[in-house]
Order: sequence, then C-alpha cells, then structure tokens
Amino acid sequence: MTTPAVPLVNASTPAEPPPPWLEELPPRKIVAELDRFIVGQDAAKKAVAIAIRNRWRRSQAPDGIRDEITPHNIIMIGPTGVGKTEVARRLARLAGAPFVKVEASKFTEVGYVGRDAESMVRELVDAAISMVRAEREDEVWPQAEQRADERLLDILLPPPPPKAEQTTGQDTVFVVGPAGGAQPESVDAEGTWQRSREKLRGLLADGKMDDREVDIEISPQNYPMLDLLQQPQGMEGSEINFVEMLQDMMPKRKKRRTVRVTDARRILIDEELKKLVDMDDVVNEALDRTENHGILFIDEIDKIAGERSQGGGPDVSREGVQRDLLPIVEGSTVQTRYGYVRTDHILFIAAGAFHVSKPSDLIPEFQGRFPIRVELTPLTEADFIRIMTEPENALVKQYQALVAAESATLEFTDEGIAEVARIAALANGRMENIGARRLHTVMATLMEDLLFDLPETDEKTFVYDGAKVRDRLMAIVTDDDLRRYIL
Repeated sequence: MTTPAVPLVNASTPAEPPPPWLEELPPRKIVAELDRFIVGQDAAKKAVAIAIRNRWRRSQAPDGIRDEITPHNIIMIGPTGVGKTEVARRLARLAGAPFVKVEASKFTEVGYVGRDAESMVRELVDAAISMVRAEREDEVWPQAEQRADERLLDILLPPPPPKAEQTTGQDTVFVVGPAGGAQPESVDAEGTWQRSREKLRGLLADGKMDDREVDIEISPQNYPMLDLLQQPQGMEGSEINFVEMLQDMMPKRKKRRTVRVTDARRILIDEELKKLVDMDDVVNEALDRTENHGILFIDEIDKIAGERSQGGGPDVSREGVQRDLLPIVEGSTVQTRYGYVRTDHILFIAAGAFHVSKPSDLIPEFQGRFPIRVELTPLTEADFIRIMTEPENALVKQYQALVAAESATLEFTDEGIAEVARIAALANGRMENIGARRLHTVMATLMEDLLFDLPETDEKTFVYDGAKVRDRLMAIVTDDDLRRYIL
C-alpha cells in the first residue's frame, strides 16, 4: 500500500514525523477530521469513515480473501446544499485519494448522444496521474531549482572557451606599471570566471536580475494543427491517443525566445522536473492508487431513476444509463491510455435529492451495488450560524481575508451572524431551499457595497451587527420581487 508523499520541510528545521494516513485512523478520528470543515451530517460522516477505514482493514486481510472484500458503496439522500458533495470531496482530499465527481444526467444509453460511462474511470486515472506527479515533483523540486539555476548562470555568464595550449589555467596580460611601461602579469582566468559566477549567483538569489532579459531555447508544448485531431466529447471509446503518437514521431525542434529571468527560471525548472520525474513510476503508482484508493462520486443519481414504463420514452433511456453504469460499479476492467484499470475496489458514492423519485425506483441490480444509504438532514438556522463560524474555511473568515487584502478589518458580532443566518433560513423557506448556498447569496448582497468602495474609502474597520445587517437586507427580504431575483 502506497502513501502520499510528505511535504518537504526546510533543512534548518527538524523534520516532523509524517502524519498517519487517513485510512489508518480510527473512524472516530476520521469524523473529527471532517468536523474541521463540515458542520453536522453525522450519519454521512460516520458512513464514509467506516468505508475509508475498511480499505485499511482490507489491506491487512490475508491474500486469499483480500480480493473478495468489496467496498460498501454509499447513496447519500438529501436536498441540494446540505453537504453531500462536500463530504465526499473533503474526504478524498484528506485521504490523498484520487477523486472525480461526475453527473449521472450527462451519461446516456448507448446509441444516444452523450458521454461514455467508462469515461469517468479514465478521468479518475488522469486525476491520479496529476496527483502522483505533483507529489514526485515536490520531492525533487529543490534539485530541479538547483539545476535550473546552473543552466541560467551558464546563459548569463558563459564559461570561458577552453584553450589547447593552456595547461595551468592562467593567461598572461600586459599591465601598465607606475613608470608607464608595460610589464607582463599572469591572470587566473578560471578563478576570475568562478568569482564572477558566484557574485552573479548572489544577485540572482536576491532577485536583482529578475528584470533582465535572456535568450533561451525551449521545446514547443504542443502543435496547434494537431488539436484538430482530438476526439469529440462523447466518443471516448478508443484510448489510442493518436495526437501523442504523432507528437512523439515529429522532430523535437526547439525555438529561441527572449524572456525575463524570472520567466526563464520557471521554464527551466519545468524542463528539469520532466527529466527528474520518472513517468513510468508515476503511472504505476497512479494506477495502483486508482484501483485501491480511488473515489468516484456520482451526483444527480435520482435523475436516472423513475418508474419503469412498459412503453417507450425517456424512462427507457434512464434505465439504459443504469445498465451502462452497472458493470463499472459491479467491477470490470476499463481500458485507459495508461493501461487497464479494474474497478472492483473503487469506492462509489452516489448522491441525489430524490424529490420526485426514490432509491427503490432504481433497477434492483443497481440498488444492490449501493447497500449503504444515508439520509442527510436539511440545514436549520442554527446550522447556518455554525457554518459561518466553526469550520476552518468558514464564510466569515473568507470575507475577512478578502477585506484584509485592502489593509482593512472586518468584524461580525454574534447578533450580526445570527441575523444573516435568520435571513438565509427565511429565504430558503419562502423560495427554493438551496441549503448552505443561500448563505453565499445573502453574504454577497450584504458585502457588495463594501467590497466595491473599499479601495477608495479612508475607513479601515468595519463592524456588522444585527442592526446593520437588517438595514442592508430588510428592504430586499420584505419585497417579494427583489427577494426572488436577488436572494
């Protein structure tokens, strides 16, 4: 079992022991990690924590039974904006697992225009490749920076040309003496070049050379004409990438560009990273991480559920989508551009509001592949108050960071936060209930004038209490037309 790479630390500071991987934590601690970012929904957190811990338990099982232990896929049921997607996305981010969110409504039955169901597995592999490659680049980043700096110094100060007759590294030059006569004196050309190079290295490290322009040779990233050969959306069946094949066959021509030193350093670092990172190792680990730790989140699963009709019509297409997704959820082998991927142990999390339909409207085979069902509760006014204050990325903290960028301070009193939560709950009750997303519309309306005038105002401290929030929003809340179109 592979674990995500630990971020690099400064050599001058003692290295901290690597934190345990999320799959190795007890379910209670996994829920505690999710509590740092998500308010409420304890049932959903408990279900996903058990599913994640079961992956570690499976890795500890004997070889004979390990392949027989399949993941317990989950269906999350609840209205929009209650945290279904956020639970799965945050879980994958904390676990260091490849994660892809797809919408079931974008898949169609074979024979109709739409996306191929297997494309979500290919997207998951691409996400795993990007994740593992980023980890590998972080590991070799200092070495790539060092190599790029050496190449940049060679461009700024080319080494002295070698001389066949020079054996001691010294040249003889004539220097005018005090009496006015010229007299020979030996000069160490190599030593002079080294001293100049070290001085230039210091200037480069201090950023004093950033505005200077240099000429570098770079390889073109792509060929514009080859973009015409890309497969259109909905025809992802063949994974033979003709574009990459043609790029490999075409000669690697380099072109010369004049760029600033900062841009040249970034380009050279990218080239060195490509040399230092072994892509074969990246692909192997990414495929392993996809098969054993990948998470596929299928949203809007209720849109492909419905009462099965005897005639034709859209219900047939919905059932066809379920039958196309069924082999992937059951466990099959999908061909990707990097190799074959088995989906037997990928964790599938489905979600839907199920306002019109219900999970029992899915075909029985599809229901059986999602044995765990969790109902997420609608958010209340008290939940809104917690959402605005408790998480590490709380909405109030986000706006405080935006205002701090203008050297100003934003404060909300407890009464002000309670008033924002009350108005958001009121808007959800009188209109469509969009859950926590209503807080974003209310806060955006509340902060609109402040964020617009902030660069030009002399006031640097802003305090929002209950009265100020009511004065700003009450006219909109009491007007049905304004409330409908603004909140």
